[in-house]
Amino acid sequence: MSAEQAVVPAPPPPIWSSIREALRGSHQDFTRGSIHRAILLLAIPMILEMVLESLFAVVDVFWVGRLGADAVATVGLTESLLSLVFAIGLGLSLSTTAMVARRIGEKDPAAAAVAGVQAIILGLTISVLVAVPCLFYAPNLLRLMGASPQIIRVGSGYARIALAGGGVIMMLFLNNAIFRGAGDAAIAMRLLWVSNIINLVLDPCLIFGWGPFPKLGVTGAAVATLTGRSIGVLYQFYRLLRGTERIRILASQIRVSYPVLLRLLRVSLTGILQFAIAHTSWIGLVRIVSLFGSAALAGYTIAIRILIFVILPSWGLSNAAATLVGQNLGAKQPERAQISVWRTGFYNMLFLGFIGVIFLLFATPIIRLFTNDPVVLPLAATCLRILSYGNIGYAYGMVMLQAFNGAGDTVTPTIVHFFGFWVLEIPLAYLLAIPAHRGANGVYFSIVVAEAAIAAAGILLFRRGRWKGQEI
Repeated sequence: MSAEQAVVPAPPPPIWSSIREALRGSHQDFTRGSIHRAILLLAIPMILEMVLESLFAVVDVFWVGRLGADAVATVGLTESLLSLVFAIGLGLSLSTTAMVARRIGEKDPAAAAVAGVQAIILGLTISVLVAVPCLFYAPNLLRLMGASPQIIRVGSGYARIALAGGGVIMMLFLNNAIFRGAGDAAIAMRLLWVSNIINLVLDPCLIFGWGPFPKLGVTGAAVATLTGRSIGVLYQFYRLLRGTERIRILASQIRVSYPVLLRLLRVSLTGILQFAIAHTSWIGLVRIVSLFGSAALAGYTIAIRILIFVILPSWGLSNAAATLVGQNLGAKQPERAQISVWRTGFYNMLFLGFIGVIFLLFATPIIRLFTNDPVVLPLAATCLRILSYGNIGYAYGMVMLQAFNGAGDTVTPTIVHFFGFWVLEIPLAYLLAIPAHRGANGVYFSIVVAEAAIAAAGILLFRRGRWKGQEI
């Protein structure tokens, strides 16, 4: 073969070039080329998106922690109730990502846009149904969660605004799911920059009454977060209508398509149930922790917020795996989808394993960033250390189950979540906390055990490969 006939493979682009491309927005077809590069281009903006999303929670608890244990406990109880909204939003989001990704993989962006419109219609409808009762009955919901009269007095305004504004969170999730499924992860990341800058500025101003702003206390945190997220949702709609290289919603597509809507709803119902099982188990855990007083509940709230801050970036990696699975199944490349998942899981394990070591060594100084309360500080540090033992399980579990979701198989993760959280975690938490006299620490150990079991089940089921034939 002559030198002219020889085909010399192009060298891979430098890592910094790939990072810049990921932040700017990649034009790559993720069903072709290097899998490592595809993971990198999708994961970087998705990780940053999740970091920015988790900043809402961390910033709130940072400032609210200055108001005392009752205010922090209010945030913790309200967040546990909001977990039901998260369950609906995430369930709709995963089916939306799967359907949009499959259509993009099939090179049919018009069908992807139609699927996105049906998701928005579902999201807006559910948002109204959730917001109205929460607006009127927020104090009663706090009381059901075991809140003391003092917590209800301090936190009713926060709970009312946060719960009634849950629909905004849902739309934020759903619209970003459309962008992620299309492969436009950088857009989802950038709009959260806008939301977070607004929240960062407004949070202390509205909590403490800085400058011309009223002093609203813990209620100000809810107003600031709702304002930032609402502006982010408006920007999402603008970008969807303006269009990107991969997806654009046309005026003629803004209508109900009953076949697509019903198909999306069918997949979403098990997806919603999947996350409802996971998030309502959190309500059960919070209810058990609340038996040990406001200090224990505040410590748990701070520790779990910090843990969420590092786990949400791992969700970014998991979302990258889901997008790659959906697009590669649409392109009839199941083996490429499988390799993408195993590699993403390994990267996630390295990341969360490293974070776990940091938390074990430096739990107390990390917690001190959020509270100096001499009672809450040691309780929160102990909680963070115990939860860190489960980081490897969290890493593999979330990637494997998101891979099923990306394929459109929402049933398998739902079954795994049911047995992991309700059959194992909740009973174990109660047994360790009360009959075994381990207190709140027993609840934390039950989380570690359950996540390890979920990860093992996810790996075993993924290896069977039935997800490769899933239709959506």
